[in-house]
Amino acid sequence: MGKVDHGKIEEAVRLILEAVGEDPDREGLLDTPKRVAKMYEEVFGGIGQDPREYFKTVFHEDHDELVLVKDIHFQSMCEHHLLPFYGKAHVAYIPRNGEVAGLSKLARAVEAVSRRPQLQERITAEVADALTEMLDPLGVYIVVEAEHMCMTMRGIRKPGSKTVTAAARGIFDQDDSKRAEVISLIKMS
Repeated sequence: MGKVDHGKIEEAVRLILEAVGEDPDREGLLDTPKRVAKMYEEVFGGIGQDPREYFKTVFHEDHDELVLVKDIHFQSMCEHHLLPFYGKAHVAYIPRNGEVAGLSKLARAVEAVSRRPQLQERITAEVADALTEMLDPLGVYIVVEAEHMCMTMRGIRKPGSKTVTAAARGIFDQDDSKRAEVISLIKMS
């Protein structure tokens, strides 16, 4: 990620506070622009990161069965409202020729794509495509479930509602029973 311009963010936050009728110089808000700038640097830390980087190193293991890392917690910011959405990603793949990725790399790829202004559908597809391109597995299946604050604190105001997206590549795109296997494992506690 390029250098974040804290000054521009601070100026913009002051303007927003004024625009909504607040006094940015009152005691409780004095440091808010600085805090928001620091937060944005962290929250948008995935801008410019390529999730494929995490799959450049592979291990060779005599394994050609399903690999699933589930319940990968993530937070992101909706690019339409700049409000958070958060949830869990489940990343599954079947290695080809024994090429496996480090398990933490699956979570790191989710983290990289979620830490930028984003859409849930894009997170799902970007992780699936990165894993497919770099490992050339027999198949990839990604499921992402999240609660969107743009639906819970504004607009329709339906807290607790979740959006679920999925991306299937390779064998998972062709074989219903393979997808069903992953879904049943995701549901297991």
